[in-house]
Amino acid sequence: MISEIRIGYGCDVHRFAEGRELILCGVKLPHEKGLLGHSDADVAVHALIDALLGALALGDIGYFFPDTDPRYRGADSMELLRKTLAHEAFSSWNISNVDLTLITQKPRLAPHITAMRESLARALSLTTERISVKAKTNEGMGFVGRMEGMEARAVVLLTAEK
Repeated sequence: MISEIRIGYGCDVHRFAEGRELILCGVKLPHEKGLLGHSDADVAVHALIDALLGALALGDIGYFFPDTDPRYRGADSMELLRKTLAHEAFSSWNISNVDLTLITQKPRLAPHITAMRESLARALSLTTERISVKAKTNEGMGFVGRMEGMEARAVVLLTAEK
């Protein structure tokens, strides 16, 4: 019997940069530019981490993995996700579902959605039916529309039997 639920929301943005790999949900995608960041700049996983932390009122990704800490330079965001879930606060919670939206003009993400869902499913020990990854454009508006960067938004539902 579920006696408690928590909802978390997270968002993140990163600018595009030459000479970087584009990694989303732990999947390397072919693109002429990657995302700039202290870690691998996986904007999708960063939004997901913020949603998870927010659901339990634990702060944000910058608090747990500050970009001023050299230990996280070039870090694999999927490893940061694993470290987040290893936090003792998550021990009595189950992830019910994840809903993730990626906002970018390019690259076209539809051909990679299945791989991204599968990657997150493995990391979260969930079935892909509990993970939604959607792609949207920004209709040519703003920094996303000008192809300067990418945005990600995530919502998670946590449940506990207490």
